[in-house]
Amino acid sequence: MPVIAIVGAGPGLGIQIAHAFGRKGFAVAMVARNAAKLDALVAELHDKGIDAAGFVGDINKPDTITEAFAAIKQRYGKVDVLEYSPADPTLHAVGVLDVDPGTLQPQIDFYIGGALHTVRQVAADMIAAKSGTILITTGGGSITPVPALANINIAAAGLRNWTLNLHNELKPHNIYVAHIAISAWIGAGHPGAAPDVIAACYPELYETRAEPELHYVALDK
Repeated sequence: MPVIAIVGAGPGLGIQIAHAFGRKGFAVAMVARNAAKLDALVAELHDKGIDAAGFVGDINKPDTITEAFAAIKQRYGKVDVLEYSPADPTLHAVGVLDVDPGTLQPQIDFYIGGALHTVRQVAADMIAAKSGTILITTGGGSITPVPALANINIAAAGLRNWTLNLHNELKPHNIYVAHIAISAWIGAGHPGAAPDVIAACYPELYETRAEPELHYVALDK
């Protein structure tokens, strides 16, 4: 059974990505900070007959991510698909004229630093197997910046750049890497911004391996 690890799993997009891959026959390893919330997500997947388990890990604490992936590997073996989409609402956005090192560095540490460490947990096994998929999600500001979210946009744009470089580096090893930028207020009422609608794009990317980037836009009323 193939395995997807979802880092930053939550009750919105994360659980819908889990359902989308679970319906394709994947076992789902969900990584997040809160054990109680993970238990609820896993129970929802079990109710649908999907093999799933939760693993506590905090992007801000790299050792916990290492431990979570060691536990995933012990339970399921090699991770076939990694999806990375953590968010931290305590990291406040600032406008473009207010960005300074103090407001920018935490965003870089969280989004970019977290991705660097997380991908290292699966890359070596994927290279050895000559197979695997890595899907990195950011907000649409990584492509179309929003002045009020300037510090987040800088970190997201850096993560986008690294992901596209990773695509080029790992493609010769038959590993597919893609960046997904989401320009949508997820779950805010626009039909195209419903979490399950967006989530459907993820297994499609996995199956088609068509492009290294998808900009998903659902902003028009």
